[in-house]
Amino acid sequence: MQLRALLGVVALAATAQASTASLKAAIKNVVILVMENRSLDNLLGGQTIAGLENPINNGPFCNPWSLTDSSQGQACTAANSYDSVVNDPDHAVYGNNMQFYGNFIPNNTAIAAGTLLPTQKGFLQEQLRLYPSVSKATLAKQVMGYYTEAQVPVLTSLVKNFVTFNNWHSDVPGPTDPNRIALVSGSSYGHGSNDAAFTARGFNQKSIFQSVTEAGKNWRNYHDPAGGTGPEAQWFNWTYNNNLQSRVVNLSQFYVDAAAGNLTALSFLNPSCCGVGTTSMHPSGLISAGEALIKKVYESLRASPQWNSTLFILTFDETGGFHDHVPPPVVPRPDTLTFTTTPPGGGSYTFPFNRLGGRLPTLLISPWVDKAFVEKKGTNSAGQTGVSYSATSILRTLGLLWDFAPYNPRVSAAPAFDHLIRTTTRTAPATLPAVTPFRAMYRA
Repeated sequence: MQLRALLGVVALAATAQASTASLKAAIKNVVILVMENRSLDNLLGGQTIAGLENPINNGPFCNPWSLTDSSQGQACTAANSYDSVVNDPDHAVYGNNMQFYGNFIPNNTAIAAGTLLPTQKGFLQEQLRLYPSVSKATLAKQVMGYYTEAQVPVLTSLVKNFVTFNNWHSDVPGPTDPNRIALVSGSSYGHGSNDAAFTARGFNQKSIFQSVTEAGKNWRNYHDPAGGTGPEAQWFNWTYNNNLQSRVVNLSQFYVDAAAGNLTALSFLNPSCCGVGTTSMHPSGLISAGEALIKKVYESLRASPQWNSTLFILTFDETGGFHDHVPPPVVPRPDTLTFTTTPPGGGSYTFPFNRLGGRLPTLLISPWVDKAFVEKKGTNSAGQTGVSYSATSILRTLGLLWDFAPYNPRVSAAPAFDHLIRTTTRTAPATLPAVTPFRAMYRA
């Protein structure tokens, strides 16, 4: 048995080395577009591709209106959501607690021990708490509804042509900014809300922008001047201390750089947020406007002379309070920092950053990945199998690509996805389907 185990470790190491070599040989440019506030069951709930665990393939999934009074009935996942959801679901840390555990103040010790598991049954109750004057039918469609393949033709085409992750979670069960900074640095540094530190460059930890620079490569953070997300590079003192603010540029420059073949090693893209007229797919904006942005980014890359050396990662920052039926796992803490909040009804909850948030729609788009492939869970560097992916999987993979070490235990334990890079390229669509707004607004 010991010999067999040793041989297994040797084989795993050899496979990992080959995967990393393929990644390094193929990919010279990484483009990351981070959209806003959607769960996998919500945005990709109507995708019929085999292997994707979602409402149309595996549902319906139901939530009760009350976790303590079953006589109030329930509502279930169903097709036909709205292009814009004006009653923004709860995505605070305590909101995620209620949605996942049915309690604003779940027992952290029991969660860590595996004796308290998320049931994913509190989404309807929390939406009703926030909007008691809105009809139940409307609220159910807002948080339990999902998009059909016809409603999101751009995403449908991408799912049918590239790699979709089945088990990709946000790093923080909470709102936008903590998740965005965790994506680029492996930790929210104890922040669990969109507080003032994010506009006051209040962060000193190492980020992907610093690591790329130290690897002797360049980056640009393309930012929509309408604002609303990021720009993440400006959250770090390091950017200013090294006079690199000029690498944060207008999003329009991305299309110029792609056409000219001038993309840097890392391109990080910020859509605009929030509301109608913005592009991030935030609930109050239009799904169709986000699809139009994704189509424009993809087609610019596809036509670029750098396409055959590019990996385009399309992901989201957090689930935004939309239902997803897959429970988030417990994971290593990135550091010893905590976040304390006061939930509705009083009391105090301290989050130790030892578990992930909900499942996110995430795709790998490149001529170097397989067509219509659904990736399940991965294997991390310690040889642990069946490990869920998360935002820190990006940092783990780019660390292999550009030779920088994991920033903390969370990143170290995250599975990389270098094994999804092929050894040969294949043909990909030159264009994606046209986008048509399917319902401009929905009001209760």
